[in-house]
Amino acid sequence: MPIVDWVRSRLGSEASREASPWLRCPSCGEVIHRRDVEANLSLCTRCSHAFRMRAADRIAMLIDGPFEEWAGDVVGGDPLQWIDKRAYPAKLAADRAKSGLSEAIVTGFGCLAGFPIALGVMDFAFRGGTMGTVVGERIARLLGESQRRSLPAILCTASGGARMEEGMLALMQMAKTSVAVRRFVDAGNLLITVLTDPTTGGVSASFAFQADLIVAEAGASIGFAGRRVIEQTIRQRLPDRFQTAEFLLEKGQVDAVVSRRDLKATLARFLDYAGANEPRTSFAGAGDTVSCL
Repeated sequence: MPIVDWVRSRLGSEASREASPWLRCPSCGEVIHRRDVEANLSLCTRCSHAFRMRAADRIAMLIDGPFEEWAGDVVGGDPLQWIDKRAYPAKLAADRAKSGLSEAIVTGFGCLAGFPIALGVMDFAFRGGTMGTVVGERIARLLGESQRRSLPAILCTASGGARMEEGMLALMQMAKTSVAVRRFVDAGNLLITVLTDPTTGGVSASFAFQADLIVAEAGASIGFAGRRVIEQTIRQRLPDRFQTAEFLLEKGQVDAVVSRRDLKATLARFLDYAGANEPRTSFAGAGDTVSCL
């Protein structure tokens, strides 16, 4: 499916988008029309502050040509029969209606600047990007199929951690994704993770930091536990820039910090340097050959 049509089908009606058409930039205070921000890669039109980006928008930014969604039919249930103010299935239904997504990650195949890749993009708008059984399964299936096709994989993270409504089953996804990553890279395949705002909890403690190349989006908040929890535990004040992408780069925890405008070109350059796959006009998908043009 052409990427423009795919994005439109995922976004759904305007009613499923945010209610207010206006946004206030947390950096410069400018009030901006939402459409202007979305047309500007979800960046503030005045100061270029990076707002959180929807999965469909990020896929449209990175993929040229068609996007073949993979494992989109994998959906979860209610393993713990979790109920607080609302039952877990009701929460999932509300998030699906609001976000236009079936889960907190979209996975599939396409071409980035002519390089055929596997791509997984998390979306914070779906239950805070939390990782449950479906997210773990989709990542494992994507890496397995990517290994079969001998393609490099890029995973874009945006997560508040493990999904509490699935309890231990959600925590097990840390091990599941870690095993999938190990099999993938041991087979000689290239894995790149792109850490976006925020990347925390079980995602940061598993596959997010296990890639061959770890790229962070400029200004992203990245860590495990929250700043206040850490300060209360160690009884010390943390540096002001603690858990920012730039701070992690200084400490050697990530390989590069890249602005959103430069992200696609940077990833293409990494794919070129790694020699993972030569740019080509088509690649074999699940069915017919898919054009990269």
